[in-house]
Amino acid sequence: MPRTQEEFEEFAVARTPQLYRAAWLLCGDAHRAEDLVQEALAKVYVRWHRRLGGPVEHPVAYAHTTLTRTYLSAQRRRSNHEKPIEQLPERPEPGGDADTSLALQAALAQLVPLDRAVLVLRYLEDVSVADTASVLGVSQGAVRTRTMRALDRLRAVLGPSLRDLLEI
Repeated sequence: MPRTQEEFEEFAVARTPQLYRAAWLLCGDAHRAEDLVQEALAKVYVRWHRRLGGPVEHPVAYAHTTLTRTYLSAQRRRSNHEKPIEQLPERPEPGGDADTSLALQAALAQLVPLDRAVLVLRYLEDVSVADTASVLGVSQGAVRTRTMRALDRLRAVLGPSLRDLLEI
């Protein structure tokens, strides 16, 4: 039996903060993260009300999978990489958690989208290897290999001072 509109609205309100966090970690931009969450929720909404194939058994997992796959699909489009800005942002003063967050965001931005998705799912969203493999449509071995290589790249970019701070 298809779920109701009210159930979807409750689900969307409850899960949007977690989906937004994951989206922001994936794309590193607040506006793109909002768009990504909206696009993912729109896809979940369509599936939510589908009569054929039955309701989604695990809507939270389905929403996170949809979000991640939507991000990866968008990364494949060439126009998605353009970021117009009026002027360069000022550099923040050293010291504090903001510097760590900015450094981590910059380091993640240097990874290929699939490696970034693996690290976000594995370490920032605390998803298991098996579930990460399922979300990304790759084998568990591929997840472990990508994780190891992406962490090596991340360590090289972050340098020794931030490496110790983040304990990756």
